[in-house]
Amino acid sequence: MKNARSARIISRAELAQVRVWHPNATIGLCNGAFDLFHVGHLRYLEGAAQMADILVVAVNSDASVQLSKGPQRPLVPESERLELLSSLASLDYLHLFQEKSVHDVLKALRPDFHIKGSDYTPETVPEAKLVQELGGEVRIAGDPKDHATTDVIKKIKETVL
Repeated sequence: MKNARSARIISRAELAQVRVWHPNATIGLCNGAFDLFHVGHLRYLEGAAQMADILVVAVNSDASVQLSKGPQRPLVPESERLELLSSLASLDYLHLFQEKSVHDVLKALRPDFHIKGSDYTPETVPEAKLVQELGGEVRIAGDPKDHATTDVIKKIKETVL
């Protein structure tokens, strides 16, 4: 049975159209690799969805993840990560980005809120200055950073080896 609602995958050009499609809505942007999707990811995204009328999630491509986390990552390919995320009813749009940082996505979307996980504070978000220059606000969502893909990988290695 197909989910009645799923997040739509949009291009870079379509990011600028989100405001046109939803003229009176607040737009939020989250981003991440979402490799080995876990409860920390879910709580972050669910919390972010409560902060904006429309939530766009920028997902690091496989090449982008490798730039940040090394050649052994991601463990789950981008097509599968997008498929998992698209099934979450609280997400409206997904965008796969190739760059190491989300700066160009922010410039194209110009969200009201750039929402990061609880491993950041509004002051430590790398994109905070750009978000403010674009007229947006940085917000933090999710539970305490007690879950991380790196920790899951470590635990698996310890258990298997």
